[in-house]
Amino acid sequence: MAKNYYDILGVSKSASKDEIKKAFRKLAHEHHPDKKGGNAEKFKEANEAYSILSDDTKRQQYDTYGQTFNGAGGAGAGGFGQGGGFGGFDFSGFQQGQGFGNGEVEFDLGDIFGDFFGGGGRRQQAKRGRDISVDIEIPFKDSVFGVERKIVLNKTSTCDHCKGSGGEPGTKTKTCPTCNGAGSIRENRRSILGTFTTEKVCDACHGRGSIPEERCKICRGAGVYKHQSEISVKIPAGVNGGETLRMTGAGEAVSGGNAGDLYMKIHVKPHPIFRKDGHNIVTDLKVKLSDALLGKEYPIETLDGLISVKIPAGVTFGEILRVKGKGVPVGSSRGDLLIIINIDLPRKLSKEGKRLIEELKKEGI
Repeated sequence: MAKNYYDILGVSKSASKDEIKKAFRKLAHEHHPDKKGGNAEKFKEANEAYSILSDDTKRQQYDTYGQTFNGAGGAGAGGFGQGGGFGGFDFSGFQQGQGFGNGEVEFDLGDIFGDFFGGGGRRQQAKRGRDISVDIEIPFKDSVFGVERKIVLNKTSTCDHCKGSGGEPGTKTKTCPTCNGAGSIRENRRSILGTFTTEKVCDACHGRGSIPEERCKICRGAGVYKHQSEISVKIPAGVNGGETLRMTGAGEAVSGGNAGDLYMKIHVKPHPIFRKDGHNIVTDLKVKLSDALLGKEYPIETLDGLISVKIPAGVTFGEILRVKGKGVPVGSSRGDLLIIINIDLPRKLSKEGKRLIEELKKEGI
């Protein structure tokens, strides 16, 4: 069944462009899909009807031939097909210096497209300070148990004197004369698509809408300034070399916005006897051949201090002894210490040593 675009918009066939525009705007706000209780099908129909009736040529063709005229299908198809523009809107009449519609219709894109994008058409994006990257070298033991380090950064930080207010402590504030208290300034820019209105944060008050009567003598009213600052960073237990840690809000500060982040790349100094394998710590132990055969207790250095480990009789080369709870902390528990056995074979034997080995050889050892 052919659609009646006039009935869809709720206007008469003799309706003016202004009446058509007002009817469409009302239906668009009422039915657009992003609104609670919106109706996507009715919104699509209203869009299709408006794209035809707001254009003089298409409206004349529609009045003469009805919905089957060549061009109605393009409007109904929506999307970017057949000149339908964005979501079925017709951009053919979007002339420079004019609003949305044809050459005689002014249309506020923020009213409609702002709804599509959650009202974000006019919303300002919060300013954000720059991120900072640093390299930190720590000893092996600190990478296992974690450590708190103090580092000095030369960065833009919140002014300690005025606490970011931009004014001398105790001074009063007054309405910013540049933006009249709005905190932002509107600018009109021309492009091939028309004239767009954008908003930017007021440079005079940094988005606050007010300025102090007496500016801070340290930051000169900015609320931030560049200087050396010392901060404490906590490096967690079990961190690996090459990992990058992020500290939110520890980057550079910015007036009227959020501070950036601090990224720390961790470098771990190699340990002479220990290395990590997941949550376990690995070390090598050389034992004498006689101790490997007969067994013996050996003192073992750990990150917690010296302990005594019993080497079982008959231990073999490459065998791994496990000491529980001496590895990397994992929550309330810890990994293990893995001891890899290396048997220290003598390079030279005395005559008596050779005789004894020959005796052992006769025993099948």
